[in-house]
Amino acid sequence: MIGVDKTGDMRGRGSRGEPIASISRSTGVSEPTVRKHLRMEDLSPSRPGRRIAESELLEPYEATIDAWLLDDCRNWRRQRHTATRAFVRLRDEKGYGGSYSTVQRYVRRRREGMAEEGDARDAQGYLRLSWLPGECQVDFGEADLGVRGVVTRGRYLTVSLPHPGVGPAQVFWGETSECVRQGLRNALEFVGGVPARAASDNAAGVGGRVCGEVGPSEMLRRLSAHYCLGHTLTNPYSGNEKGNVEAKVGYHRRSLFVPVPQMHDAEAFNERLLRDSPDMSAEKRHHGLGVPELGLFEEGRAALAELPPAGYQCVRWETRRRSRQGVLALGGTHRCSAGPACAGKEVAVAVGAFRVRVVDEGTGEVVAEHEREWGSVPTDSSDPALRPRPLCMRPTGWRDSVVRQSLPREPVEFLDGEGGADLGRDLRVLRDASAQHGWEAAVRGMGAALRATGGVGGASVELSAAVAASGGTRAEYGEEPDPGEYDRAVGLAGGGGGHAAPGA
Repeated sequence: MIGVDKTGDMRGRGSRGEPIASISRSTGVSEPTVRKHLRMEDLSPSRPGRRIAESELLEPYEATIDAWLLDDCRNWRRQRHTATRAFVRLRDEKGYGGSYSTVQRYVRRRREGMAEEGDARDAQGYLRLSWLPGECQVDFGEADLGVRGVVTRGRYLTVSLPHPGVGPAQVFWGETSECVRQGLRNALEFVGGVPARAASDNAAGVGGRVCGEVGPSEMLRRLSAHYCLGHTLTNPYSGNEKGNVEAKVGYHRRSLFVPVPQMHDAEAFNERLLRDSPDMSAEKRHHGLGVPELGLFEEGRAALAELPPAGYQCVRWETRRRSRQGVLALGGTHRCSAGPACAGKEVAVAVGAFRVRVVDEGTGEVVAEHEREWGSVPTDSSDPALRPRPLCMRPTGWRDSVVRQSLPREPVEFLDGEGGADLGRDLRVLRDASAQHGWEAAVRGMGAALRATGGVGGASVELSAAVAASGGTRAEYGEEPDPGEYDRAVGLAGGGGGHAAPGA
């Protein structure tokens, strides 16, 4: 750095007409630097340059935070970004290197005037409760969930172990006894043992009122007997009696469901929640003991009893009589079918948290399985794979059939152009292919046959469906058929036993 004295010397020499090259040799300063100092017009003291404030580090991310907060206005008020969640997302997703306190001040400032006034809480004191290792608390929370592109208000069951502060969450669409049982089973298998006691409030399927007295439901008593799990029902509207799980429910909502998660299958999403559960406690410290939660969790496992050899069946059994069409209604609005073969018969129905199984009471065979529907909007989960057989007997019902509604556009347009014997013949092709290779493979095989041959002959549909069922792709795009691939699909390669294509 050139001092002010040397600067003055160079400027004095220049004012007396000394050449720049001479000034450079005399002062030992490069010629460009000499020229720069000679061009200076004002050497007055300047205002000291200020340090870059940390808040300026946040400026490139302010628009992102604003977008999150604006998007939160369309979300449920209990499922919005906190300052902590905003900081974590900025750090992990955007590479923000500033401090949490800067984000916290900005979020608070942006929310001024937007925050709703909460109800004033009573200033009453509560008794501080102590929970021993091997005890758990259970409660439901609510969160918006994106399911196949549609945002739905769902429920999630949190099973918290207060001593280590660890607890997994499981997503459901209701708070029925089946959901409670499935959530508890998943949580107990995740922690690898059975707590000595579980505390929950009088939620649906957990508690009930008999002759004015509140007590555990039949479901809870049976599940407790299976796992040798003690249970306690807390007083209604007394969240302080199970404050750990109340706090954990809020933590799960802010951490797991902000932003609104997108999923296709809730059961697969629940498996992921269990796998990720230890990571949520890996860096957290217990709020009271100040030690890592995950370490306490590993120590607390010694206080858990062993799981029973058999897993608990988390279903509710009902006996129903089918209609003449083989259809029954669940919850009054949701229709499901096991096909006309069960028409008029009594069947046993196993209602689970996510699936409904229909069992023939005589043989014990599962004749149909459907995804469980929720809500008050009527639904019909009749399986199109069960419908081709009666449709072949009455092809005139094609236009209004479930089968037609379930097929892609190309096969529908082709079959719409047929009538009488031709339509009945091609429906029998679909029937035989779906019985042999499954509904999805039969539909893909019919589409491939149409693209390759312009028709749905029995042999071409059978072979294309066999390839689709075996994971082949040639039939999907109408490429030149490979006989070897077809042979492998139908079990002819290597001397395996084959079968004749139906309708060939």
